[in-house]
Amino acid sequence: MQNIHIATTIKLLCKVRGISINAFLKECELTKSFIYDLEKRNASPSADKLTKISNYFDCSVDYLLGRTDNPDSHKK
Repeated sequence: MQNIHIATTIKLLCKVRGISINAFLKECELTKSFIYDLEKRNASPSADKLTKISNYFDCSVDYLLGRTDNPDSHKK
């Protein structure tokens, strides 16, 4: 279930920021099947991938994982 949340959050962040999923995947050097794998295959992203994604969107990993509703929780 957490992986589906990650995929949903990524889609939302792309939509809010006006970024296509393909552009996001390319910029983060992720495979084209990354989102599908999260949603349908219940694949778990590595810590490295989560870090790349959080850096790309400038949000916390906790936000991607659904541990907080505040994407800026990593900022002091």
